[in-house]
Amino acid sequence: MRIAAILGLCVLLNACGLTGALPSTTPVAGTTSTPPQRASAPRITLPPVSPPAPPVNVAAFKCANASGGVTGGASLTGVRMSEPLGFDRLVLQFDSKVPSYTVKRQAKPLFKNGASGQTIALSGAAGVLVQIQSATASGSYTGATDMAHSDYQVLIEARLVEDFEGYLSWGLGLTKPACFRAFTLADPPRLVIDFKTA
Repeated sequence: MRIAAILGLCVLLNACGLTGALPSTTPVAGTTSTPPQRASAPRITLPPVSPPAPPVNVAAFKCANASGGVTGGASLTGVRMSEPLGFDRLVLQFDSKVPSYTVKRQAKPLFKNGASGQTIALSGAAGVLVQIQSATASGSYTGATDMAHSDYQVLIEARLVEDFEGYLSWGLGLTKPACFRAFTLADPPRLVIDFKTA
């Protein structure tokens, strides 16, 4: 009688589909006991990112003096040298605008030191004088005033040679006479001078 009751209960559970919910204690060859993985969240495909467009006012490399900027005063806030592929770069950053400037080539890296008039010799075989009118570094620029990078191909030294009565000048020492381009960028205002290395 008990056997018949147990068999009846098994038939009833099987008919209700409850016997499949009980775990099997007998391992099956070739299977693992890891639980099934949940489906991953929907994948989001980001739109392709286009490379930044070069500034519109980038000048061509020329073997001649350059000038530009706008009328009005500004304070120098930063100076950087870098070595991107194909050129060496000097960046002068200002607080409000890039004032009027001239970039003059020189046969030698010899510069007059502000009001004292003493001659300063920089590293290299050629030079460039960057003069900015109505600008100052006093009180606004606390970085290096003489930067040397002997490992660069062309621009190997940049030195502040004048900050007097609204005239700001940087002398640049070059390994050789080189063509350059000078242009300005906004936000923040910057004067960029690139020396061609190829």
